[in-house]
Amino acid sequence: MSLALILGLAFWLGAWATNALVARHPFGRTPAGRIFVPVLFGITLLVLWEALVRAFAVPTVILPAPSAIAGKFAESTGLLWADFVQTVLKGALSGFVIGTGAAFLAAVACDRVPFLRDGLLPVGNFVAALPIVGLAPILVMWFGFGWQSKAAVVVAMVFFPMLINVVAGLGSAERMQRDLMATWGASYWQALWKLRLPAAMPFVFNGLKIAASLALIGAIVAEYFGSPVVGMGFRISTAVGVLNIELVWAEIAVAALAGSAFYGLIALAEKAVTFWHPSQRT
Repeated sequence: MSLALILGLAFWLGAWATNALVARHPFGRTPAGRIFVPVLFGITLLVLWEALVRAFAVPTVILPAPSAIAGKFAESTGLLWADFVQTVLKGALSGFVIGTGAAFLAAVACDRVPFLRDGLLPVGNFVAALPIVGLAPILVMWFGFGWQSKAAVVVAMVFFPMLINVVAGLGSAERMQRDLMATWGASYWQALWKLRLPAAMPFVFNGLKIAASLALIGAIVAEYFGSPVVGMGFRISTAVGVLNIELVWAEIAVAALAGSAFYGLIALAEKAVTFWHPSQRT
C-alpha cells in the first residue's frame, strides 16, 4: 500500500471521528457547526480522491487529481470567468428570471380562471416530458447562437415546474381561512395578497429551487448545439475533443460552485420569508 493511500485513509478516519464528535457536541447544532460538518466531509472526499488517484496511478484522461484540477483552475481564471458570464449570468440567470416570473403570473391567471388551469397544466406535463436534447437545437435555430437561445431553453425548462408548484401553493390555504376572508368581505385580490400568497410561499420557493438546478443544466446543454466561442458547454465539448480533461473538471467545478451558491441564496431568502413555516423551525 502506497504512502499516499495510507495518508488519505488516515485523514479520512480522523475526519470521520471529528465529524462524529462535532455531531454529538452542542457546537454541531450551531450555524457554524452545521457548516463545519459538510465542509470537512467535502475536504475529506477531495483528499481521498487525491490519494486514490496517486496510489493507483490513474491516467489523467480517466480521472485527474484534484491538485491538477486546482492548478488548471488557477491558470485559467480569465477563461473560466468569461464562460461563467456567458453561461450563468446571461443564459441561465436571464432564462431563470423570465421563466419563473412568467410562470408565477400564469399561475395567478390559472387560479383566477379555472379553465386556464384545466387546459394549461396537461400541456405543461407534455412539455416537461420533452427531451432537452431535442428541444435545444430547435430553439438555437429559432433564436440564434447567442445567449438568447440558451435563455429560451432555460425558460422552457423552468416554466412548468414553477407553474405547477405555484398553482398548488395558491390552493393550499385552508377552506376555513378562505371562508373567514369571505365573511370579512375581502375581494379576490385582497384574499390573494393577504392569505393565499403567504400560504403559497413554501411552494413558490420549492419551485424556485427546482428551477435553479434546471436553469444551469439547460444553459450548459444548450451550448452543445451552437454557441459563440465562449461558454461552459462550448468549453467542455471542445476541451474533451483535445483531451484537456483538467479544464473540463475546472468547468464542472465552476458550475457546481455557481449552482450551490444560487441554491443557497434561494434557501436563505426562503428562510427569511417563510420563517413561520414548521420546516424552518429549529
